[in-house]
Amino acid sequence: MSASPSALLRHPLAGAISAQLLGLLFALLFGTIIPELRLYPLLLAGIQGAGAAIASHHLKAPSWWQFIHLVFGPALLLGNRLALPPWIWLAGFSALYLVFGRTDRSRVPLYLTNQLTGDALLKLLPKDPCFVMDLGCGNGGLLRQLARSRPDSEFVGVEHALLTYLWARVRAQYFPNVHIRRGDFWEQPLTPYDVVYAFLSPVPMGELWEKAQREMRPGTRFISNSFAIPDVTPIAVVLVDDRRETELHVYQIAEPDATVTTSNNEA
Repeated sequence: MSASPSALLRHPLAGAISAQLLGLLFALLFGTIIPELRLYPLLLAGIQGAGAAIASHHLKAPSWWQFIHLVFGPALLLGNRLALPPWIWLAGFSALYLVFGRTDRSRVPLYLTNQLTGDALLKLLPKDPCFVMDLGCGNGGLLRQLARSRPDSEFVGVEHALLTYLWARVRAQYFPNVHIRRGDFWEQPLTPYDVVYAFLSPVPMGELWEKAQREMRPGTRFISNSFAIPDVTPIAVVLVDDRRETELHVYQIAEPDATVTTSNNEA
């Protein structure tokens, strides 16, 4: 029995391998129909990449995965022609792992919050001293920005990629109200926080909202940069006047017995 797209999304490596294999079949089909293509390996690699990207799209993988599938085959072929020593590939892989961590498992790339978005987020914080969590804080730049403007509040960030975590940790040592933790944000309890902020990807948002509802206190806020929670109406959508036209989706945790209104439309 073939795996469904939703099952493959729960196992990103399985989905990626499936997309690459389907792309390979796509290229072999073209090479069989048009034998002359075998004289042009780079063109065949491009066809394989296009097939893998199309398969990835139908498997409902994030758009950034589709781009990776598109260029993976051609890049592998071109890289092989360089005849570089093996240690260079190992060094490159190690650097990517240290900076980005297991994005194949988390399905969350490294996104950094810009200053204009940080300014908008500041206006959404409670006026009183508050406790704020950044899920996947990257290099900690947002937390430092918030801490400068709100020395009365405490800011906590969690990051799983080792080098990125160390960068954030070193920079945070000059801010007594910034605390950086290394780990999986799924394992972080959200109960203590007045505001939880996330700039992740579309993939985990539904499950993350369930976690927020279980753990966060009524009246606290969950704020997502760019990625809306499926079928849940935010209390506000804040438009940021930056180049990428960032949207902050603001959700408030309701009382346990409150009726939750769901909608596909933005508030």
